[in-house]
Amino acid sequence: MKERIEEGKFVELTYRVVDQKSGDVLTTVEFPLGYVHGHNAVLSPQVMAELDGKASGDRISVPIDCRDLYGARDESLVFTDAIENVPEEYREVGTRILMENDKGEAKSFLVTRMDDKTLTIDGNHPLCGRMVVFELEILSVRDATEEEILAGGRPEKGPDIGGIPTRPI
Repeated sequence: MKERIEEGKFVELTYRVVDQKSGDVLTTVEFPLGYVHGHNAVLSPQVMAELDGKASGDRISVPIDCRDLYGARDESLVFTDAIENVPEEYREVGTRILMENDKGEAKSFLVTRMDDKTLTIDGNHPLCGRMVVFELEILSVRDATEEEILAGGRPEKGPDIGGIPTRPI
């Protein structure tokens, strides 16, 4: 009998996010994502709830209205400037740029468009305002170890410095 996903189980899965409108695959996670169910929320609460009771080998699709997660798209967070005003290291679509406002608050922007004359950056979350489907495949379900429960997933070990084990922060 297959183990079912419930509180305290270590779960490995892969997933992809598909735009409902266009059918385009927006994100693919091909390497197994491992977590301890009920101890860390690695995906949206709606997706986590749908995983309850599922077993290895199960595939599920969960529609998500990303407006609930990230809000509506805010066009005031989209800026286009002349390419000569943009430093060379930012002139590639997909580049993340951390910018700070006059209050010292940092916000991440993404280079979304570029041509010979202009470059556009967008501070909206890439999924905001979209309707998507999370398509998940559960690869394994088993009891979590105490170490995994404490770490919320697969523990990462750092170097042993002077006999004192460390973990990356």
